[in-house]
Amino acid sequence: MFARIFLVGMLCWSTLWATALELSPKQAEYIAQKVWQNEGAGKDKYLIWWNDGEDFASLGIGHFIWFPQGHTERFREVFPMVVAYMQKRGVKMPAWLTPQSDFPWQSKAAFFAAKKAKTPRYRELFDFLKSTMPYQAAFMAQRMQDALPQILATIDDPHKAETIKRRFNHMLYHPDGRLDERGLYILIDYTNFKGEGTLKSERYKGQGWGLLQVLEHLDEHNPDKYRAFSDAAKAMLSRRIKNSPPARGEERWRKGWNVRLDTYWK
Repeated sequence: MFARIFLVGMLCWSTLWATALELSPKQAEYIAQKVWQNEGAGKDKYLIWWNDGEDFASLGIGHFIWFPQGHTERFREVFPMVVAYMQKRGVKMPAWLTPQSDFPWQSKAAFFAAKKAKTPRYRELFDFLKSTMPYQAAFMAQRMQDALPQILATIDDPHKAETIKRRFNHMLYHPDGRLDERGLYILIDYTNFKGEGTLKSERYKGQGWGLLQVLEHLDEHNPDKYRAFSDAAKAMLSRRIKNSPPARGEERWRKGWNVRLDTYWK
């Protein structure tokens, strides 16, 4: 089910065309495992988690955000999108789980109590996530596929739009037109990690940190494009930390974020 994904490629300067890219099961597994290692160290205990300083839980290999009722965070809620993706593909899931469902536990304390006790609903949710990892990986690929047209829809300047398209494809392909597996991993991972960069609520002081902002600051002339992307991403996340409300204490995440971004080129 992950063997074929369709990515938007730039076949001429003015038009976007859908180009079919064949992804082997081995390539899909590589990307899924790299993302899961980044998000949860590849450990089952992190398959459903609630980080300190956050108002939401993180689920699955991509640590997809899922809000309880009454949440206060500004970030994109992704887990319902994952559920909707699976629902359309006929994946069997718990009867109570729909794209409209809230996270079952309304506080971090209630969640960890259920996790420790391994309540029936916790086990049902865990088993669902454990058994659907390939679908989660396919969802991330689909989200990356959709990222470029979403980004371009927010840009009014044709010259800037062409620059963003060129840089996206610069990461995705080798100069000879072959798919660049590491570039594909980078685009999938960063889109899943910090979003497309198009959501206005995902900004501090009007400045974002998603894929759009990284591509805006990417140094195309750096011969090591993986390092260039990592450097641009670090700069955007450093700006985010600087702009963030002091009460969030986002400086504590810098080291871990940089370690993750270093996997793009090391």
